[in-house]
This record gives sequence, structure tokens and C-alpha cells, in this order.
Amino acid sequence: MDRSLAFISRVALAIAAFACFVLPPASALAAGTLDAVGKSGKLTLGYRTDARPFSFKDESGNAAGYSVALCKKVADQLKAELKLPALALNWVPVTPEDRFRVLAEGKVDLLCAADSVTLSRRKEVSFSIPIYLGGIGALLRSDAPFGLTKALSERAGPSGPLWRGTPTEQLLVEQTFAVVSGTTSEKVLADRIGTFQLKAKVVPVKDYASGVQAVFERKANVFFGDRPILLEAAKSRGELVVLERRFTDEQIALALKRGDDDFRLVVDRTLSRLYASPEFRAEYAKWFGQPDQRAAAFFRSVAQPE
Repeated sequence: MDRSLAFISRVALAIAAFACFVLPPASALAAGTLDAVGKSGKLTLGYRTDARPFSFKDESGNAAGYSVALCKKVADQLKAELKLPALALNWVPVTPEDRFRVLAEGKVDLLCAADSVTLSRRKEVSFSIPIYLGGIGALLRSDAPFGLTKALSERAGPSGPLWRGTPTEQLLVEQTFAVVSGTTSEKVLADRIGTFQLKAKVVPVKDYASGVQAVFERKANVFFGDRPILLEAAKSRGELVVLERRFTDEQIALALKRGDDDFRLVVDRTLSRLYASPEFRAEYAKWFGQPDQRAAAFFRSVAQPE
């Protein structure tokens, strides 16, 4: 019996020693973005270069846009909370394909772009409270066939298809739809075409600039994407128009790593306080125009109380 107890004790000590060697201490496991930023004095922010007005690279080569401005407010809050007045901001361009991967791998701390909140994405990343109520829109040439414009603009009745209001499959058979690969627009477009048996050709493009150019050059009849981005792209091109219709309602938010509750609290607190300030109204108006009643009600509803 004594030998058995001695053997068990040696095994237990060996396991404990192995665990100490292999596993990081509990403090390291609990460390998150706030700890890392406090030690490094640097906050790394990911942004899209093609998602104006949310995020883009301006003429000077710097990150700019609505989401970028909100992330700068988060950085200001971190400077105060962590007592880091010299906190450095490192801006890293990301793409639709790699944005969530680089976030999950810890290469960026926060995504300042135009990311829609979905359940599938929440398997990979976490999200702040919403920063915008967006939705999918459609960009066409101003000389697009009237039948196509009418078909995409109309809504069906309660029991009819949501995608269109009139039976125009024959028209849509010959159309080419462009969409940025890896976005919610791509998934929605694929689902709608499958549901309503539309045989239109779908052409994935790498970014918004490519989709807009495809419509401009008549290589695509319609480009589907986030409506605010499409509106911004069409401003300087009289040959392009964006339909009034929004095909979906989507909440856009800042993305951060999963399980980082302390950092998310700082982000959400910053945004909630900002939404109640005149400063936010001016920032919103700079990119989207004065907020209407719908927008004002949206931000009141998503802001969190102290």
C-alpha cells in the first residue's frame, strides 16, 4: 500500500510539473487587449481601404472615414483609462477575405470598417454595439433597362417573393449581377436567386471599386453591396444610380476578438456616451447627412445605459 501511494504521489507531481511547463500562468490566460496595449503602448486598428464612407485610404495615404473616426474615439478613451497619453495607433489595411482571420490571430485589435453583424460571423469574432443601420442596395447604370430597374425596385405582397414585385424571370435570365466575395451581400444574393429560381449570372469581385467599375463598363448589369458605400461611389459618376430600395436591414458594428469582455466594455462605453453628444451628430452628418428620425431612434435604442 505504501509503495502504491508513493507511486501515485510521484505521478501527480510529474503531471503538475508538466502542466506548469506547458500551460501559461492564469494571469497570462486572462490577459486581453487592455493588458497588451498597456504593455506595448500601441493599439493596432484594421481598416478597409475601399469601404468609403466607413473606412478608406485618403489622398494622403491615411485611414479615414466614419468607422475610423469612431475607433479614434475608442483610442482616446483608452488613453484616459490606461493613462497612456502617448498611445500609438497602428493602422493596418485589411481585405474582405482576411479581415476576420487577422483579427482572430491577434494581428489587429479592432476592425474599423463596415462589418455587418451575423450569427455565423460571431463564431469567429465579437462585435460592439451597432454603429450604423445599413442594408444591401443595388447600383445600376442610369440607362439600365426600365424593366430591370422596375423589377428590382418593387416589393411583392405579403405572400410573394421579397426580391421582386413582378414576374420578370425572363428579363433577369440575361442579367449579370456583381457582388464582393466574402460579404453578406454575396450570401443574400445567392439565397435569393436560389429561392426564386433566378438564373442570372453572379460574378464575384474582389472589392467595391471592381464592382462599380464592372457596372460602369457594362460588364455587369447590377452591383449589390452595402447601400451607403454604393451611394458614395455613385456621387462622382453621373452614369450610375443607386435604387432607393434597401433589400435588407443590417446592423454594422466594430469587430473585436471573442472573449475580450474588458476591451469590449471600453468600446461599448465609448460609443454609448458618444451617441448622446452633439459631437456625434456632427460626425454622422459629415458622412451620411443629418440623421433623420429613424437614425436618431436607432442610436437611442442601441446605446447602453451606465
